[in-house]
Amino acid sequence: MFGFFKKNQVEKEVPVFSLAGGEIVPITQVNDPVFAGKMMGDGFAVIPASGVITSPVKGEVVNVFPTLHAVGIQTAGGLEVLVHMGIDTVELKGGPFETTVTVGQKVDEHTVLSTVDLEALKEAGKDTAMMVLFTNMDKVESIVVATEGLVEGKAEVGKVTLKA
Repeated sequence: MFGFFKKNQVEKEVPVFSLAGGEIVPITQVNDPVFAGKMMGDGFAVIPASGVITSPVKGEVVNVFPTLHAVGIQTAGGLEVLVHMGIDTVELKGGPFETTVTVGQKVDEHTVLSTVDLEALKEAGKDTAMMVLFTNMDKVESIVVATEGLVEGKAEVGKVTLKA
């Protein structure tokens, strides 16, 4: 009524955006048993039409992997999000990734995390699936995300509800 609890409500529900235009698929359908088995957390993947990868959530960058293939983001409500670009791409030592965000940087769905050379990934025999993983599932009450069909980059594809 007076908006005293509005801030907590906003932080409890985290909007999730597509990190690229392309085909969205359930995490269980990616070509890697660790990700498909949800060992790193639940989430989804996008098979991108272009290599421009944007943030799937509003938050702060907490980790940029030295090999530039992955970025960790934390939302204001404490949701931990891992953006993992491609499968088995750590061994490429950053080659096809132009990751430009830095630790401490504030990001939202309009922030480009990385520009990925998709052809270089394919030439190296790597899967181009771009994965969004929610890694602290103990804080997650529910995840509702579209898991099939074509999506536009930066389009809202669902939400994660955090436990109170």
